[in-house]
Amino acid sequence: MKIMQPQQQYQIGMVGLGVMGRNLVLNMADHGCAVAGYDRDQTKVEALRKESAGHKIGGAANAIDFIALLCKPRAIMLLVPAGAPVDSVIKDLLPHLEKDDLIIDAGNSYFKDTDLRAGNLTEKGIRFLGVGVSGGEEGARHGPSIMPGGPKDAYERVRPIFEAAAAKVNGEPCVTYLGPGSSGHFVKMVHNGIEYGIMQLIAETYDLMKRGLGMNNDEVHEVYRSWNEGELNGYLVEISGHIFSKPDEKTGRRLIDEILGVAKQTGTGMWTSQSAMELQVPIPTIDLAVAMRDMSVLAKEREQASAIYQRPLRQFNSGRDNFLNQLGHALFAAIILTYAQGMALLAAASTKYEYHLDLEAVARIWRGGCIIRAALLEDIRAAFRARKDLPNLLLDSNLSRKLSEHEGDLRQVVCQAAESGMPAPGFMASLSYFDAYRSGWLPANLVQAQRDYFGAHTYERIDAKGTFHTEWEQS
Repeated sequence: MKIMQPQQQYQIGMVGLGVMGRNLVLNMADHGCAVAGYDRDQTKVEALRKESAGHKIGGAANAIDFIALLCKPRAIMLLVPAGAPVDSVIKDLLPHLEKDDLIIDAGNSYFKDTDLRAGNLTEKGIRFLGVGVSGGEEGARHGPSIMPGGPKDAYERVRPIFEAAAAKVNGEPCVTYLGPGSSGHFVKMVHNGIEYGIMQLIAETYDLMKRGLGMNNDEVHEVYRSWNEGELNGYLVEISGHIFSKPDEKTGRRLIDEILGVAKQTGTGMWTSQSAMELQVPIPTIDLAVAMRDMSVLAKEREQASAIYQRPLRQFNSGRDNFLNQLGHALFAAIILTYAQGMALLAAASTKYEYHLDLEAVARIWRGGCIIRAALLEDIRAAFRARKDLPNLLLDSNLSRKLSEHEGDLRQVVCQAAESGMPAPGFMASLSYFDAYRSGWLPANLVQAQRDYFGAHTYERIDAKGTFHTEWEQS
């Protein structure tokens, strides 16, 4: 089935007409782009047809008809699940493509897979871009943040389409060319890692308010609403407020109370942690957020442990208003620390993988459309504008001042949580990262001495250059 006549030529094609793919097609068409959609599921093609009135949109349920709809050289975007589905689609399309046709993987692909696909396709004369897209279904429909990486000239072919479809902040599109190879997917992966961290921190504030202060859903809703009007303004804080006011149609209770406390993950958070370990960049808040999703799955074990280690939660000893003020400041400080970890990882990857990332531009395109958009990104953008080679946001004068202003509140929240027996590992990891990073001395000399003792791994001395080994058991 085709929505328009086969002789109609379309500027770009979209493979995968699920919610994200269909919404992005409609978005691009809203901005005057002629788009063809392809999905093997005929019902999804039909759904696109029903929504396409007044737009230059075509559709097909098989690869041959789809390819015939596209202008040459063709530009084809994939919005399918990461992993094997991407390779399956590429294999399906390849027999029908020609030299200089362009494939754009817009899913959450692992960056190393992107490098392999780019190499294989280049050998066949096919161009390839790895593009991160953030914003969920709403962003796809009305303006996402788009993070493209790959050959610059290939990006230029689709730049006008991406700039038109992307979210806008002060008239600036939330898209820019990031760099060669898998840079786009690496940036999107770290974006998602930061997202994991912030979501974990917000979840901990919810727990501290609910169990620590005994607050009800209306009161929690009001706190998030008020926080979103100040320095904590951002998409994740905003939607958290909305969540607590949403009723459940089935029970009439608040929907949040009917949702099972198990948080799943698709892999991008785990990949962020793995990549940070490979690059030797500490990102403990993000690592902890990944671990806590795994912990949430262990519901039966946690119930057994709860019975063994029964301990009544202590009520917080400070007044509610005072603690909520501390909690908001602590959240802001921990979010700064989470962004600092993610941006430090991007800086290291930029050097290691020769991405040549402009971190000011990364912060700029994250200001709108994406899940981690927040007012704080203006400060982050300013930090990298002032110093492009900034290794860590904690060294920026403005952000270090804001963090110092809230450091005491972060410590107080961590202390209150620890004394009450409530888990706040995201806040604890953030504070530990801060204290370790600001410490001019760490006890790593003992670790290195131990390594040399049992494994002859050698050590360096303060007073002499070179490496040394000691026979520790000899008198």
